[in-house]
Amino acid sequence: MSGQSLLVPGELSPTRSVPGNIRRPEYVGKPAPTPYTGPEVQTPETIEAMRVAGRIAAQAMAEAAKLIAPGVTTDELDKVAHDYMCDHGAYPSTLGYRSFPKSLCTSVNEVICHGIPDSTVLRDGDIVNLDVTAYIGGVHGDNNATYLVGDVDEESRLLVERTRESLNRAIKAVRPGRQINIIGRVIESYAKRFGYGVVRDFTGHGINSSFHSGLIIPHYDSPHATTVIQPGMTFTIEPMLTLGTHEYDMWDDGWTVVTKDRKRTAQFEHTLVVTETGAEILTLP
Repeated sequence: MSGQSLLVPGELSPTRSVPGNIRRPEYVGKPAPTPYTGPEVQTPETIEAMRVAGRIAAQAMAEAAKLIAPGVTTDELDKVAHDYMCDHGAYPSTLGYRSFPKSLCTSVNEVICHGIPDSTVLRDGDIVNLDVTAYIGGVHGDNNATYLVGDVDEESRLLVERTRESLNRAIKAVRPGRQINIIGRVIESYAKRFGYGVVRDFTGHGINSSFHSGLIIPHYDSPHATTVIQPGMTFTIEPMLTLGTHEYDMWDDGWTVVTKDRKRTAQFEHTLVVTETGAEILTLP
């Protein structure tokens, strides 16, 4: 594995503004979102709105990813995604969600998820996950991907490649009538082939008009995830695989989650809608 020094918190830039004509999610300015009480199966109108939100989120992530290179700060990546979403009439869903201060998450090397963009400078050999969610038309679209920064060691490169493949395999396993735990079973069985850890405490989730609906999508084979998959359900799959343990620590910021052994970790995510025969990815640029 790369001999990079461990990550430390950087300096935060001022909160970015969102034009006043862009609709905010209901949780902005509140300590927490209102719990979702609606159905997990969505109407065709909601699904179509989610296609729009998902496409904007995917394009915003792709625009930010173009900037990834040694010497770039994670805050610069935040600005690109923020500006793209606002320019396309979308609100960056993470901005103000439970007081999160930025418009996407940037998780570098040993950071499992929820890294806060700041003055941290990307280094040659790093890996960085961008997690972007857009809110428009009253719904959210959520996606993330892990990118290589410059010349990355083989162990890290394979981790990234195989984490992407675990997501692809999980998506293919989605079928109406199966239980949700098929998703985690497929991911965990694939990850075990390479000795990777599978993060358990951070999961995929239902998504619609609510950022997190309450539906939980484990990435390991959970005996409790017995909800039956139905056409019209919308949720994310977002496996987090590690080179070591699945256990974690959290920074004092209350957001940044790092592997307990500080080994590297990668993640990929799409928002999906269940169809009659499988799943449609809603977060494609």
